[in-house]
Amino acid sequence: MINSTSNNSAKFAFFYALSLVALVFMATSVGMIIFQIINKNIIDVIDQYSSNYSPTDLKLAISALIISAPIFYFTIWQIFKNLITGALSKDSAIRRWLTYFILLIVSIVMIGWFIGAINNFLGGEITVKFILKAITAILISAIIFTFYFYDIKREDVDKKNNKIILTYFYCSLIIIVAVFIASLFFVESPAKTRNRKLDNAILQRFDRIDSEIQSYYIDKKKLPDNFKVLLAGQSYLNSDDLKDPATNVAFDYKVSGGGSYQLCANFRLSNKDKNIQDEGMNDNFKERWSHEIGYQCLNQKIAVPLIDVIKK
Repeated sequence: MINSTSNNSAKFAFFYALSLVALVFMATSVGMIIFQIINKNIIDVIDQYSSNYSPTDLKLAISALIISAPIFYFTIWQIFKNLITGALSKDSAIRRWLTYFILLIVSIVMIGWFIGAINNFLGGEITVKFILKAITAILISAIIFTFYFYDIKREDVDKKNNKIILTYFYCSLIIIVAVFIASLFFVESPAKTRNRKLDNAILQRFDRIDSEIQSYYIDKKKLPDNFKVLLAGQSYLNSDDLKDPATNVAFDYKVSGGGSYQLCANFRLSNKDKNIQDEGMNDNFKERWSHEIGYQCLNQKIAVPLIDVIKK
C-alpha cells in the first residue's frame, strides 16, 4: 500500500488539492445563496452594501455552485475509491497533511464569514438577519469539520459502505440541491436580465439625448423641433443613439411646451418595483427615468440655468 501511495503521490495530491478548491467554492456559494435569500426576504432600511440583496452576487454563487459541486463529489469519490482498494494508504503523509490543510483553509474562510457577520451586526444590521447568517455559517462549518475529522480518524477506510460517510454524502447532497432549487425562485431568468439590460441601454441613450437637448436650449433659447435639428448642430449624438439598440426602432420626441418635452420608446419591463435591485442603474437615475412596461413617453423639463434665475 505504501509503495502504491508513493508511486501515485502526485495523483492523490492533485485530487486533494482539487477537492479543496471545489470545497471552498461550493461551501462559499451555498453560504452566499442563503445569505442573499435572507437579504431578499428581510429588508433593512439602513443602506448597508453587504446587507442588501444583490442579484449579481446570487448569480455568481449559483454559477460557482453548478461548477464546483460536481467537481468536489467526483474528487472525493476518487479519493475514497483509492482508500477502499488500498491504492491510497490511510496513514500516508499526503492524506494526513492535505486533510489538515483543507481544514486550515476552510477555517480561514469561515472565520472571515463570522467576522463579516459580526461586523455587519455591530454596524446596525437587523438582529434576525445576523442570527440567521450566523446559524448558516455555523452549520456549514460544522458539517465540513466533523466530516473531515471523522474521515482522518477512522480506521475502517477500506470499508465500502461506511454508514457515516454515506450519511454525510446524502445529507450534503440534499442540502446543496435544496439550496440550488431555492435560489431559482429568487434569481431572474437570463431572458429577463437581458431585457432589463436592454431597457437600461435605452435609458442611457435617453440620458445622452437629454444632455444634448439641454445644451441646445442653453445655446438657442428654445427646444429643438426634432432629432434632425439636434443632429445638425454641434452634437455628440449619432443616429444610433436615437434608436432602440436591439430593434433599431427610432425613439419618438415630442415637444410639450414651456420647456417640457417627452422621449418615447417601447420598454420590455417596468423599473418601478423598488424590491428589484438593479445594479446597472442607481436609484436616482431610475427615479428620473421611471417607466412601465410597453410604449412609454417619459416627461422631462429643461433645467433653468442659474444665471437666468439671477437675472430674474
